[in-house]
Amino acid sequence: MDTSHLLGLVVTDRRGLITGWSPGAARLLGHTAAEAVGQPVAELLGLTDADRLGEQHMAPGEQHMAPEEQHMTTEEQHMELAVRHMALAVRHRDGSLLTLPVSRYPLAADPAGCEIGPGSVLVVGPPPIGSALREREALAAWTLEASPMALTVYDTDLRCVWQSDRMRRLSGISDEQRRGRRLTEVLTGPDAVEWEERMRLALLTGEEQVGEVKGSFLAGSASRIFSVSATPLQDDRGQTLGVCTTVTDVSRASRDRERLALLNDASVRIGSTLDVTRTGQELTEVVVPRFANFARVDLLENLLRGDEPAPGPIVGAVRLRRIAELNLFEGVLEAQTTAGDSDVYLANSPAALCLASGRSAVYRTEDPVIRAWEALSTARQAKIARFGTHSWMLVPVRARGATLGVVMFTRTRETPEPFEPGDLSLAEDLVARAAVSLDNARRFTRERAAALALQRSLLPQRLPHQSAVQVASRYLPASPSIGVGGDWYDVIRLSGERVALVVGDVVGHGIHAAAAMGRLRTAVRTLADVDPTPDELLTRLDDLVIQLSEEAGGDPGGDPAADIGATCLYAVYDPVSGRCSLARAGHPAPVLVAPDGVAGFLELPAGPPLGLGGVPFESVEVTLPPGSLLALYTDGLVESRQHDLDVGLEVLRRALTEPADALEDVCEHVVRTVLPHGPADDAALLLVRTQALDGRRVAAWDVAANAAAVSRVRSESVRRLVSWGLEEAAFVTELVVSELVTNAIRYGGSPIQLRLIHDQVLTCEVSDANSAAPHLRRARVFDEGGRGLLLVAQLTQRWGTRQTSTGKTIWCEQALPTETEPNRPDGPASAEAA
Repeated sequence: MDTSHLLGLVVTDRRGLITGWSPGAARLLGHTAAEAVGQPVAELLGLTDADRLGEQHMAPGEQHMAPEEQHMTTEEQHMELAVRHMALAVRHRDGSLLTLPVSRYPLAADPAGCEIGPGSVLVVGPPPIGSALREREALAAWTLEASPMALTVYDTDLRCVWQSDRMRRLSGISDEQRRGRRLTEVLTGPDAVEWEERMRLALLTGEEQVGEVKGSFLAGSASRIFSVSATPLQDDRGQTLGVCTTVTDVSRASRDRERLALLNDASVRIGSTLDVTRTGQELTEVVVPRFANFARVDLLENLLRGDEPAPGPIVGAVRLRRIAELNLFEGVLEAQTTAGDSDVYLANSPAALCLASGRSAVYRTEDPVIRAWEALSTARQAKIARFGTHSWMLVPVRARGATLGVVMFTRTRETPEPFEPGDLSLAEDLVARAAVSLDNARRFTRERAAALALQRSLLPQRLPHQSAVQVASRYLPASPSIGVGGDWYDVIRLSGERVALVVGDVVGHGIHAAAAMGRLRTAVRTLADVDPTPDELLTRLDDLVIQLSEEAGGDPGGDPAADIGATCLYAVYDPVSGRCSLARAGHPAPVLVAPDGVAGFLELPAGPPLGLGGVPFESVEVTLPPGSLLALYTDGLVESRQHDLDVGLEVLRRALTEPADALEDVCEHVVRTVLPHGPADDAALLLVRTQALDGRRVAAWDVAANAAAVSRVRSESVRRLVSWGLEEAAFVTELVVSELVTNAIRYGGSPIQLRLIHDQVLTCEVSDANSAAPHLRRARVFDEGGRGLLLVAQLTQRWGTRQTSTGKTIWCEQALPTETEPNRPDGPASAEAA
């Protein structure tokens, strides 16, 4: 190709001033001849010092001539330079830099020896083939026709002027159909409207608008996501000529972001509680509707009964229990009411196949497995038809090497795109995260159920009937997140128709707390059988707690949680005298509601919690009129994060004053009022309404310290039994009274008293001033004594001794032959002197 017309000739003198400028130079460099002639060539072309015209125009390494060149003549050197070319960065008239080939030809010297000397002729050539210009042209052609970005140019009326081949193929609309038309005239749907609004906003603001749209309005692109930009086109004067839009397929990147967001959401939301059902619900709430239109979580039914899962896959028919199910239907989320149902899945069902293989599976409606499973149930067929289910995915729930169940995901007409193989890995990640939480919840539920069963078994299963008091109780376990605690209560029948009332609270939660509670309750019952005063019992119990804690701490492999700390309140009520003796070890004070309805807290010395030692406990004795209500409770009933302790105590006091027909109604009202949202910690409540024993059922005699008094009190006892209608018990009672009174006269000291109590059993009590307790022993053949207590133990139901402030009391009880009422009120309620 002839490029001579593109060459530029520049003639300079020896001073570097331009003396000649050809039209070609004007075309290449932008300067006219009038502008160029007379100007220094270096300044006009923007040459640096390193690019000054002369010998330094040679390429690097040519400024120094070889030795053989040093012997050349000046003309020969000029001729040698003439055949050398260089590439110079030349400044165009518009300010841009052009890298052009330049050849320098020195002019011959003036033969007359002119002082001006020779000049040069510069030949400036066009860019060679393969230059940056051609590269830019190739890049522009690739951008317009082959770039993965789809381009479209619109005028200021938003009518299409030009579209790239990529846009043509993406939209499926030819140039003839698009040219001169607006976007919403050729494409429909809300995304097309949103796209056109972005273009209009770019024209109005002059700023680029970027966003993402779904490809539902593009041919074959319903499931794809596109990044769309609208950029205003402006000339060099800033006038807007139109807008250019670019469309890039970012479906994969968008799906990856959505998957990461879904996994992140799952890690935050799934497993927020240690509840199996709630964990399953959290999984369904995460995936519906973002991943599937329907999700169901089924676990093996035997796991929910507390059995351990079998290792490996589950083969054959299997029974599964539904713990969660969520469905998207017509844009509305529905939590199915069938959650909690159990189904048997046959061996060829999708769920059973998934459990047997231990691998996930994806199905379509036309797959034989789905068709066979669907044909087994008309209800299932109707459900599939109703929702338009077309794609299934089943993932086994596996944790710690064991199979727990299966999760089913489906897509319905709400999402036309079926599950793809890439969706399977996401579903498996989601289920794997949920599986660990489900297994943790299952383990916690099992352990809590065991602890709760242990605790309930250690609490009184049925409070015994007492003539001294009416009782009602409640035990409220803590929330599952805290675990079972160590609260307990008890009602213990004592001799002389008295009753012991106990409420305690072991520090901590879990199996250790429940076990410690059982040990302390057993210890209290054992100590109560000795019948100490409340302060003495707490002192002995404190010693026991210290000993148990030392044993737990002294075990090198012992668990620190096994250390025991507890609070306790112990009270003894006597229905004959109406006196109640109480002591507490760091426990809340009881509430006393008088028969007239006035309620207040009893003033009791607080005492230290059990296990500290070194500080004595104090008992307080109060008189309780018949019909008084005594409320014993643990701190879980009144403590709350929502209010102060004083507020909870006041709410309890007021709740106890509400009138009710039965004590159980009062108990229920107190629980609903004080704990409307359930307890945060374990709570125990024991309500006791006092009763007085009828004076006609009690007889007492003072006994003189001589042998003659024995026959008289024996005769008086028999007469009183006859008046009570207990003739059948007269013979045994006569023997017992004779033995106990004789022993008191022989070994005890005055004063001596005999008391008979007729209630649920017939009680005989003999008190004396000697605190030494007798011991039961078997008398040898020739022993004169030792047979009295043995005879008493053989003839009565139980017997024992208790210390009093003035000595001791020996008592024994006989079972009543029949339930009889006294025939007549024989004698006053006061004691009769012998």
